[in-house]
Amino acid sequence: MALKTAVKAKKQVGTVSQNAFAGQAEKPTQKAVETALGNSCVLWKQLVAELKQELKLDGEEWNSSGLKYGWSFRLQLKKRNIVYLGPRAGAFVAAFILGDKAVAVARKSKLPAYVLKMIAEAKRYGEGTPVRIEVSRPEDLGPVKILAKIKVEN
Repeated sequence: MALKTAVKAKKQVGTVSQNAFAGQAEKPTQKAVETALGNSCVLWKQLVAELKQELKLDGEEWNSSGLKYGWSFRLQLKKRNIVYLGPRAGAFVAAFILGDKAVAVARKSKLPAYVLKMIAEAKRYGEGTPVRIEVSRPEDLGPVKILAKIKVEN
């Protein structure tokens, strides 16, 4: 029984919760986002403001890849997608698609070990290497900001 519980717990470590707006055809309102994010709404607003200011990000838009996947908020620099923020119940996911140069720089950076492990284990696709960080605590913002800076510079 203990082995079964350990296996189950291990599987949940790498999982990402479902988008709060999956199944919704219309772009979420600011109020709906705030309600879904709960206490992490403060982190969302802080991250967006800091990335815009520090990295001079000049574009933003809501996007959906389909009802099944929900909605994400993209922050852009000169129409280039830098980070995708996906609202979850009480948290959000910051997702990146890193090119080869950005991956190489990230591997040499001061990112936490769990993020470096995520990058090392991620499958490489034609568009790049996906990295997703769930943000629910203030300390989760640091790695997101580092990856955003790497993405902008590479």
